[in-house]
Amino acid sequence: MNDILVVNIADMKASNSGNRLITYALGSCIGVAVFDPVAGAGGLLHYMLPDSKLDERKASENPFMFADTGITSMLRKLEKCGCEIRRLTIKAAGGSNIMDPNGTFSIGKKNYLALKRILWRYNLILRGEDVGGSLSRNMTLNLAEMSVSVRYSGVKEEVWL
Repeated sequence: MNDILVVNIADMKASNSGNRLITYALGSCIGVAVFDPVAGAGGLLHYMLPDSKLDERKASENPFMFADTGITSMLRKLEKCGCEIRRLTIKAAGGSNIMDPNGTFSIGKKNYLALKRILWRYNLILRGEDVGGSLSRNMTLNLAEMSVSVRYSGVKEEVWL
């Protein structure tokens, strides 16, 4: 099919049709690209905050807003697309410190640590990452090629994870 599916903030898309999934403006948010090369399927999550306990009502309305509920929901959806958890390749981008120059809140860092903690709980390993810093990024998961790339805002070159 090879359509482009846009993943908004606090959103997730999954596909088993060779689509490209893209998310924009990863600042302190984290983009998580997950794919199973055997199943030819994968998904892209763009979460905002580390822990659904911050607002359980919002988490029940939109689990993709938070790392813990978003990753769990994404893994369930990917299993329905034919993915097997043990075969997943996982890559992440974002977690910048853009609007908090003094690191007072460190949302990007907290988001990244939440990702690592949740993956550990599922016995999964992050195979590639481009996190931290002070720049916004866009992230693309190309399911036809089973590849993940990151492009910094205002920069032409892509970083391949």
